[in-house]
Formats: sequence, C-alpha cells, structure tokens
Amino acid sequence: MDKSDDDLPTEAERYVMPSRFVESDSLEVQGFVTSALRDLPVDATNRDKAIRLFEAVRDDIRYDPYCFALDEDSYRASRIAGAEAAFCVPKAILLAACLRAVGIPAALGFADVRNHLNTPKLQELMGTDLFIYHGYVQLWLGNEAYKVTPAFNMELCERFGVKPLVFDGYHDALFHEFDEQNHRHMEYVNDRGLYFDAPMGEFLVAFKETYPKLEEFNRIRISKEASGYDDGFAKEGAS
Repeated sequence: MDKSDDDLPTEAERYVMPSRFVESDSLEVQGFVTSALRDLPVDATNRDKAIRLFEAVRDDIRYDPYCFALDEDSYRASRIAGAEAAFCVPKAILLAACLRAVGIPAALGFADVRNHLNTPKLQELMGTDLFIYHGYVQLWLGNEAYKVTPAFNMELCERFGVKPLVFDGYHDALFHEFDEQNHRHMEYVNDRGLYFDAPMGEFLVAFKETYPKLEEFNRIRISKEASGYDDGFAKEGAS
C-alpha cells in the first residue's frame, strides 16, 4: 500500500478535510472536541485522542433509535454536537468530524445489520429486524485502519445486557455478534462501503421506503415537538 510522507496510506489523505455534513471546522464541533479532550495532557498522542473522542460521542450523546430526523440539515455535525440523543448515523457523523478536527483521517462507513435483540415497539414500527445504513467510522492511526461504532452508550448496554463497545486504539470496535448471555445480537449482512461525506439524500429516501411506519412516527413526533427520547426503549432492556 502506498504511503504518504506522514506515514498515512494514500487512501486516507482525503478523509481529513471538512465536508457538508462532516463539519470538522465548525465552532460547535471544535467546542465538543475541546470539552472531550480537556483532561488529556498536551503531549497526548492521536491514539489517545481517538479513544477519548470515541468515548465522548458514545456516552455523552444517548442512543435513541426513535429520533430519526427527516431533513438533511439535521445531520450536520454542528447540529449533532449539541444533541442529547441520536441514533447511529448522526453519532458516526459527529465522531468523524471530531477526528478530522484533530487531524485524524476518518471516513464514514455504512452497513446493513440484523438486530436479533430488537424491542417489540421498535420491531413493530420498523416491520423488520434489519437496520439499513447503520453508521460506523473508519479511522487511520499511522498506517493502520480501524472500524468503530459509537452508537450504544454504556448505560444502555448495561440495561440490555449487551457487551459495551470499547475502542482501545489497537482493535476494531464494532457490534458484537452475541450478548452477555450468548444470545445472537448484531449480524452484519451488507457493507455499503466508505464515504467522504454522508449520503443523506440517498439515506432518507431508502429510510422512508423501508420503514414507512417509523417515518410516520417521526413525522408526528416532530410536528408535536416531542423530545424524541422514549425511555421505554431503555426500560424494555431491563425486563
């Protein structure tokens, strides 16, 4: 594999620039990064920063599978940085923006995953256990690439009995195939590849076609200006 002068693979070089959705140069993303890295020493390595940013996006923004925004602008990193809750796609966009903001190449990745531990309410709204366009991030540290997903916050994992995703800077951090009780959890069935920017137009069309009931649920929620967080999702995991 070809390397550049800074020991990065050539393929990684394009993933350090800001884009329409991965707004690594926005004040909101810069503020999120500053807060997340505030306790790191000045000589912290990119590996240290990547780990801390992964943890911040994972835990500071609660996972909420019901809060799909239906407009493209809501998926800008500058908007996501101030959110209390989000699902996997916005969280991946924010993490990619944060990593690029500190000079770490980060691409957006999308995959279709089958969730074997879905809740009854979400299963009914989706009409399937297949999550299309699950968002993850591929980042580069030196000449090594890692795939990570900051979707599930630690508290949610504990309630559902799901193994938490931990990025140690040396291994991928993707959904586990089995939960703590050795039941099937997540199954990656189709990788849609890496993107410089989020294909939100394409995603929103596919979402509306695949999940019409969930799309309508969110349209009503947005019109009523509801919070979007349904604590029943988390509570079901404890039952």
